[in-house]
Parts: sequence; structure tokens; C-alpha cells
Amino acid sequence: MRLSATKYGLPALALLTGLLLTSCAGEQKSVDESVDGPSTLDLKAEDVADATPRAEQRARYGNQSPYEVFGKQYRVLRSSKGYHEKGVASWYGSKFHGRRTSSGEPYDMHLATAAHKSLPLPTYAEVTNLDNGRKVIVKINDRGPFKDDRLIDMSYGAALRLDMIRTGTARVEVRAIDISDRPTLARTDSAQGEASGTWLQAGAYGRREGAEELAIRLEQAELNPVTIYDKDSLFRVWLGPYASRAEAESIIRKAIELGFERPHTVKR
Repeated sequence: MRLSATKYGLPALALLTGLLLTSCAGEQKSVDESVDGPSTLDLKAEDVADATPRAEQRARYGNQSPYEVFGKQYRVLRSSKGYHEKGVASWYGSKFHGRRTSSGEPYDMHLATAAHKSLPLPTYAEVTNLDNGRKVIVKINDRGPFKDDRLIDMSYGAALRLDMIRTGTARVEVRAIDISDRPTLARTDSAQGEASGTWLQAGAYGRREGAEELAIRLEQAELNPVTIYDKDSLFRVWLGPYASRAEAESIIRKAIELGFERPHTVKR
């Protein structure tokens, strides 16, 4: 949670809202970077999944406009549609892990998230490291960084994906993602999952985000139909059902040819 140095001069309730807005971890980091650091986990870039864009209402906190930090006013854009900007990215990590972001969500340094001064919360964006071409999709749920030469503050996990941990900063391109352009994923409960036919499992995850990321990739590769089967706290990505074993085998071959792990038949 970024500690705000701002005085709003507002009634108590409004002041609390303002403090939530300026809680972005990057603000405090910009004052004292020496106490922040990487995760103690043996986390690798491939362990960090892209954020999964989805339609969400604006966060209750963090979207008031204008707002003031360190005596400077900032305005929140009415929409993220069409946003495209180049600038310098920094990252924030362990000091703020578990603390509340400006939107009210807890900061998880291992997920692909980010902080931005003016984009609505939440906004999903693709960030490209212009120095090495690496990309990551992040959920922007925080405010900052409040340095004039910084465009965006990446979570530790997102920074890993961009290979910018060692350098600390990187030249990046930020493109907001239009949610209306994303595919709509099928979801099912345990009863629907018993539909007749041959089902193939393409992956299983403990977090819905991982399952949805794989499901989107499968749909984009035209491996359909795709279903997320949620049961017993495990999110399984299923293909099918297919009317015949021959059809299922054809899908398995196609998935392998496209570079996916071999889907296996669901045994029930």
C-alpha cells in the first residue's frame, strides 16, 4: 500500500476514499526504493500467466478525478478505449505484497498487474518491452508511479515476463485492450460436465485465471468448443464433447501440431 503524502481537505469519508486512491505501492517506492525487492519464491517468467481480460465494472475506489498526490493533480481518463502510449516502466515488489491497491484489491506481486496514473481501474493492457520485444497482458488495478518520467509500474511478476528485474526500468509500449474484442468463454458446472460424448482435457489449474488464459488461446487457435469445468476447487479446460473417437483424435493431433500439450481423454 502506498502511503500518501497528500492532504485533500475533504470530509472524513471523502478523505478515506482519497487515501484508498493514493494507496498505490509505487508511490512510496518512488520515495524509498531501497526497501523494496523481489519475491523470495523461485518464480520464473514462464510461471506468470497473462492477466485474462474480462468485462468488469469500474472499481469503487481509485477512479475519482481529479486526484492529488504530492501537490500535483492527476485526471482519470473516461475510457481506456484506444489508449496507446510509449514510455518508461518501473516495477514494485515485496514491500507491498498483500497490501491494498488503489482499487481495493490486495496486491499480489506474483500476478501480472500494474499501476497507472490515468487509466480507469481496472483496465487490461498489453505491455511490450521495446528493448527485447517481450510482452505481457496485465490488469491495471493500482495508481502510480508518481515520477514524471515514468509511465507505468509493473508488478514483480509482470516485470519478470518483460525481463526487466535486473535493469529496474525499461522502455515500453502500453496498449489498452478492448474487452469487446475478446472471445466469450463457455463455463459449466458439474452437472453440465456430464454431457454425453468424448471430452478432452487440455489443462487443469488451481486458479481460474490460468484456465481462462489457456481457453482463450485454444479458441484463438480454433480448437472448439472450449469449456472451463469448475469442480472441487480445480479449473479444468475441456474440449468437446465430440460425437466420435475419430473426431476427438483429430482434435488431439491438431492441438499437438499447434504447439499445445497433448489433450487427454477425460475418464468418468
